[in-house]
Amino acid sequence: AKVVLIEKHKMGGDCLNTGCVPSKALIRSARFLADLNKAEALGFNRAEAQFDFARVMERVQRVVQQVEPHDSVERYTELGVECIQGEAMIRSPWAVEVNGQTLTTRSIIIATGARPAIPPLPGIEQSDYLTSDTVWGLRQQPKRMVVLGGGPIGCELAQSFQRLGSEVTLIQRGPRILPREDEEISALVAERFELEGMTILTRHSAVRFEEKRLICEHQGEEITIEYDELLIALGRRPNVSGFGLEELGVEIAPNGTIKGDPFLRTNHPNIYVCGDVTGPYQFTHTAAHQAWYAAVNALFSPLKKFRVDYSVIPWATYTDPEVARVGLNELEAREKNIPYEVTTYGIDDLDRAIAEGEAHGTVKVLTVPGKDKILGATIVANHAGELITEFVTAMRYKLGLNKILATIHIYPTMSEANKYVAGNWKRAHKPEWLLRWVERFHRWRRG
Repeated sequence: AKVVLIEKHKMGGDCLNTGCVPSKALIRSARFLADLNKAEALGFNRAEAQFDFARVMERVQRVVQQVEPHDSVERYTELGVECIQGEAMIRSPWAVEVNGQTLTTRSIIIATGARPAIPPLPGIEQSDYLTSDTVWGLRQQPKRMVVLGGGPIGCELAQSFQRLGSEVTLIQRGPRILPREDEEISALVAERFELEGMTILTRHSAVRFEEKRLICEHQGEEITIEYDELLIALGRRPNVSGFGLEELGVEIAPNGTIKGDPFLRTNHPNIYVCGDVTGPYQFTHTAAHQAWYAAVNALFSPLKKFRVDYSVIPWATYTDPEVARVGLNELEAREKNIPYEVTTYGIDDLDRAIAEGEAHGTVKVLTVPGKDKILGATIVANHAGELITEFVTAMRYKLGLNKILATIHIYPTMSEANKYVAGNWKRAHKPEWLLRWVERFHRWRRG
């Protein structure tokens, strides 16, 4: 097919330039300092590191530059894609204008992503705040940092800056951080944050901003929190304006995303949508998943088209410990009135985790009552984002816990936790009638 890709800013979008890649680079540097603090527990008298905050942030940019060629104009040009740098305007369902040139097309795919959500509070414009887009420009370490928002982005960055030596206060309007996770899962992460010295203020609602001060409402009283840097991490808003959707009457959902049908078509059937701008998940891997459906449907509809499949969507929050999930947790199962059983396995029992000095966390699996069919799994542990893949594969190909239990796992590894949780399920569902029969059999043989 003949393809034109139009990008108004940087190739790779926010994931490469301001999201996944730089945040994971920062997390790695911060984890190194955290590991030094465990020196005594690992048998050393002392370990320390001298570091320059600016050099850490420069390393983050070097990582971005190293990954950059994967999303470069050169790479896509070699693949046969015509790349145009500029601001596009959709003039009709079959015409797009960019840099004074009008391109005609059979299909359009909108993948304009999202931007940080900024609350319309008094004083916000004068507060000189940071977001996940702009925090990477910091070169001077903030002594006191306030992070507004206890979701995945806020938690990841808050822990990183705390580990790098800033005094971090994490503000969450609700009763707990990571509110999409089950209560005990959030508590495991909050406990680690507080052990590392972070201040977590839940049930605090931001009211206004003053000179380097955040005023919150808590239990009917105003609380003042002073800071040197303010990071706003209240989620992301889809980019739906400024490129012609309003004039075309493209339908916008109540949550602000572009409305797409099961084939990722808008109300204009030749205009497709994928990624954060449509949701329902704001993950790079989900955007890539949707992009396949949008591209194939745009190329071959109405001769052949495919419904996008959201049945098995995994994700991870890269705190320490990591939180990874696929499918349902208890919170969602209760909301949807789906019956379930819960099986857990504590990472504190796992040999490899004990040897690593990382014996904390849990594996939690929801199954159909009385059956080994997996409805969802949550893992809180070191490398949880890697460990969850076994459950993703099992759910995708309809393999139950019995299959995981029957699979040989290398000893000693973190992945054994997946086998052990399957073993816990098996013990809870052991065939009592058969065991009673076997007991009589062995008694007979002994006689």
